[in-house]
Amino acid sequence: MSTSPYTTVVLYLISLIILSCTKFVIATNFYRDFNIWWGNGRGSIHDNGKLLMLSLDEYSGSGIQSYREYLFSKIDMQIKLIQGNSAGTVTTFYLASEGDNRNEIDIEFLGNLSGNPYTLHTNMYIKGSGSREQQIHLWFDPTTSFHTYTIIWNPFMIVIYVDGTPIRVFKNWESRGVPYMKELPMRIYASLWNADQWATRGGAIKTNWTEAPFRTWFRDYKARGCLWENGESCSKAIKHDWYKQKQLDLRSLEMLKWVQRNYMIYNYCNDFNRFPHGLPPECSLDTPT
Repeated sequence: MSTSPYTTVVLYLISLIILSCTKFVIATNFYRDFNIWWGNGRGSIHDNGKLLMLSLDEYSGSGIQSYREYLFSKIDMQIKLIQGNSAGTVTTFYLASEGDNRNEIDIEFLGNLSGNPYTLHTNMYIKGSGSREQQIHLWFDPTTSFHTYTIIWNPFMIVIYVDGTPIRVFKNWESRGVPYMKELPMRIYASLWNADQWATRGGAIKTNWTEAPFRTWFRDYKARGCLWENGESCSKAIKHDWYKQKQLDLRSLEMLKWVQRNYMIYNYCNDFNRFPHGLPPECSLDTPT
């Protein structure tokens, strides 16, 4: 059966569209998208790739690493944290590049004694340099049900959300001499490990190993982003709203202020003792107005 010239042209155009979109992905399956890269069997995937469990005992924690690297992305992860006495433990969900001059967007949950709140700790490493910590207490119990934690990383800013509420913004102020993450691709990571030398009350409260194994659950993860392949990314072709976002809208800005006013317990931009020669330059630029 012969094919008309019109049909040939249409099929050719469709193939071009498919090829142009292959580097932008929406990833949703732990089996397909992650490697349990440490823990010696302490991490496991369930429900056909929809659910992940990481565990920690006195010998080891566990963690996952995405097979793919992204240059700019929006990542959602639902997490249910350790119930009861979680002192000394740290659950993480973060993006990171490789090498000594790595970039990293950190979300860490610092455990505590039963009845005391978790601390949500965030940090930004840019070209190997961190020291940009912020800490908040959550306005709910993160151990009784799953909650959604989101990282948006685009050329203009980084935003971290909890259940749709922004808790941190780090903007691209390269024009004002502040470094930003825009050149190195990053993988997605999650882990559960022991950090009782510092995690709970500065290390004063140690992990109670009689309550091990400790378990954190992850589900309904969704990654939208541009794959990094052969030194290239399709990021310039992304038309999604999260990629084009340059600032928070007024409602989101008010929500961010609400979090900072009521739940923030540490902000490096207020730590004058730590920076006696002057706060980092982004501190005067990123202040919500």
